[in-house]
Amino acid sequence: MLQRTVKMKKMKLLLLTLFISIISYGQRIEKVFLNEKDSTSNMYVVVFPKDGVVKSFMVLLDGFGNSPTGVLSQTEIPKFASKNGILTIIPLLKSGSTYWGSDATSQKSLKEIIELIVPKYQLNNKDFYIGGFSIGGTCAVKYAELSVQENYSLKPKAVFAINPVLDWERYYNGAKRVVRLSDKTKVNEEVFYMIERIEKEMNGTPQTALENFHSQSPYSFSDTSQKAIKNLIKIPIMIISEPDLQWYLAERNYDCSYNNITDQVAMINELQRLGNQNAILVTTTNKGYRKPNNIRHPNSWSIADPKKLIKWLQTL
Repeated sequence: MLQRTVKMKKMKLLLLTLFISIISYGQRIEKVFLNEKDSTSNMYVVVFPKDGVVKSFMVLLDGFGNSPTGVLSQTEIPKFASKNGILTIIPLLKSGSTYWGSDATSQKSLKEIIELIVPKYQLNNKDFYIGGFSIGGTCAVKYAELSVQENYSLKPKAVFAINPVLDWERYYNGAKRVVRLSDKTKVNEEVFYMIERIEKEMNGTPQTALENFHSQSPYSFSDTSQKAIKNLIKIPIMIISEPDLQWYLAERNYDCSYNNITDQVAMINELQRLGNQNAILVTTTNKGYRKPNNIRHPNSWSIADPKKLIKWLQTL
């Protein structure tokens, strides 16, 4: 009886969520589970164009620890995409909300979902965009690179990333520096988690497994061959960032070594030097606030202006 009550509550919550989304956006939204026995991963949310006519499609990836339905509450990108005839797919990959993004497992799952949705929603020969927030942005940029490197049948026309981690070596060294300079009892637990997770994902440290760091990172400052980013020379890319050094210094005691802007600006600079005139860095000021309580944080979906982003995609 208790299990039945819990299931009913979950069902009501799901229906309520979908109902609110439909009322908010004014168009059809679907939630699709690829494994009927698993409601925690391997699924996606579809936001259809408002008038029902699909002109192009976009894959939108959320950050670490979040869910596809959470995207709808944090950003209006799907809403503006819908108004402009763009079908939006918001996936949750097989590894769940704690997916790593740049690893082989995440990339394989993402590729499978993209290859599944194209025939399902009749998207052949339609422009394809991919983007994401935080680790979702990391995942999106890495997919774009691999699509060229491995000659995928489905390559994005453009990619965008909202404050992505791009250089895992820089991020790891920055995290280690935070710990070294701090009273360990006052260090954010996320820093310790990320150090351990990076060592696990890379099977070592930059000193013992640098090749793995270069392989997984969408951009590597220390990789002078520029192997990863050379795949993006012909793909328009927009990186959106709110570095706010003063906020990070006051609230977290972090400096540039642990701020993603370091490799974001370096990557865009190198791409422009390689000839990509559609490699763009957008920086914002005081735009980062997390809903529903508008909590100040520069690493937020809100730093991306949905209207300007969709306009950029459609003018390419």
